[in-house]
Amino acid sequence: MFYVLLLIWIDSVKISMYLFNHFYNCKKSESNLNFAWKQVPKLHLAFCVRDLSPFCFFVLGDIAFRVLEKLGRGKGHVTICDINASMLEVGEKRAQRQFPNDLQEQLTWTVGDAQKLPFEDNTFDAYTIAFGIRNVVKIHQALEEAHRVLKPGGRFLCLEFSQVENMYLEQLYTFYSFQVIPPMGKVLAGDWDSYQYLIESIRRFPPQEDFAEMIADAGFSCVNYENLTFGVACIHSGFKI
Repeated sequence: MFYVLLLIWIDSVKISMYLFNHFYNCKKSESNLNFAWKQVPKLHLAFCVRDLSPFCFFVLGDIAFRVLEKLGRGKGHVTICDINASMLEVGEKRAQRQFPNDLQEQLTWTVGDAQKLPFEDNTFDAYTIAFGIRNVVKIHQALEEAHRVLKPGGRFLCLEFSQVENMYLEQLYTFYSFQVIPPMGKVLAGDWDSYQYLIESIRRFPPQEDFAEMIADAGFSCVNYENLTFGVACIHSGFKI
C-alpha cells in the first residue's frame, strides 16, 4: 500500500482566489504554461515510485484526484491536509461528484497545520506541497514535519514560485506581477488584497539555493531543484534516508 500526503496551505487566501485561479490558469486549455509546470513534478514522483505519476499543483483536489487515478482501486491511499476546513469541504464535494464510493474511501481529508502535522512518524511514502509553503510562518518547522512523517526512502516534493534569474526577464516579470495580477484579481474575483499578498509572498520567499539548503538542514538527502520557466517556478526534491 502506497501512502501520499498532499499539503494545501491557503488559509490567508479567500475562496475567491480558487475561482480566479481557474480563470487565470485557463483550465479550458491544457496547452497553457501552468499545465506545462504540472508535468515536471509528475515525472519526478514517477521516478520515485513505479507506476505512480501524479500531478503536483495548486487547484484544490486535483493533485489528489490525479494520484488516485494512477494508483487505482485498492492500491494506495491519499491524505489531503489543509488548515482551511472550508477549502477541504470544496475538494471533498468535488471528489463525491467525480469518484464512486470505493475510490472515495482511498481519500482522507484532514484539517491540520503544516508546522505540526496530526500524523505519526514514518507514515507516508511521498509528501507534496504546491504553491503554499511560502505562506507557512515557520518554513523550517514545516520541512522538519515533512521529514518526520515520511517513511525512510520517502520523497519530499515542493512546487513553488521562485526567483527569475535572467535580469531582463526579471524586470518584465516584476512589472507583470505588481501591475497586472492585482488588478486582474480585483476585476475577476473582487479581491485586490489577496493578490497583492500573493506577489509580496513570492518576493519574500528564499531563492532556490537558500531553500534547497533549508531542505537539507531539515534532514533530507539528495536535495536538488529544477527551475521552470526561467525560475518563475521551481520544483524542489529531497529524500528521507
